[in-house]
Parts: sequence; structure tokens; C-alpha cells
Amino acid sequence: MPAVDYYVVLFTSQRTPGDDEGYAAMAQRMLELAAEQPGYLGVESVRDEQGLGITASYWANRESIHVWGNQTEHQLAQQLGKQKWYEYVRLRIGKVETESFFPATNDATKFPPSSTLPQT
Repeated sequence: MPAVDYYVVLFTSQRTPGDDEGYAAMAQRMLELAAEQPGYLGVESVRDEQGLGITASYWANRESIHVWGNQTEHQLAQQLGKQKWYEYVRLRIGKVETESFFPATNDATKFPPSSTLPQT
């Protein structure tokens, strides 16, 4: 496996009912804003029908993660999330040292986007 060296922030959350429109608008804005930050490499996100979500954002280094966590607009989103959009959140940060990818198909259109992630 090729060695890689970047960081992942895992954000696990359980949504509260209601304000889907406000939440969706803020979530979209956070994706756009994160992509503008130095050291941002990419994001993958899923949410099930019961509102459990996991977002993995990828960063070049810990300093970039720290700056993102303290970005003013992001802090406002965090505050709103705690007040009205989430029952709970869990945040984990880890260093990615190795990765592998095994496509189940030869159809390149079905591969996950990786243009912003470090290439292995």
C-alpha cells in the first residue's frame, strides 16, 4: 500500500426533526466555505433516513483543521447546530497513513471523486 500523509476529521451527528431547509442551506454553505480554506483536500458525507450522518473531511495538516474549526462563519454554524439541528455530535481527528481503493467495476463513472484527495 502506498504511504499517504494527511488528516481526516470525522463528524458524526444525529439530526433533530424540523428546519430541513435551514439546515440544508447551512450545510451547503459549510461545504463551499471549507473548500476555500487552505489545506482543505476534500469531503465525503452520508446521512441515513433516521438522520444519522457521518462526514469525513480531509486536510493537509493539523493547523488547517485548527484554522477551520475557528473560522468565524463555521463557529456560527457549530453554535446553531448545537442549538437546533443536532441531538448530538461526535468529532474525531486522525492521521491517514495508508489507504487503498478496490473498484468493484471497470466503469470509471462509478468511482468516487478523488480529484481533490491525495493520490495514492
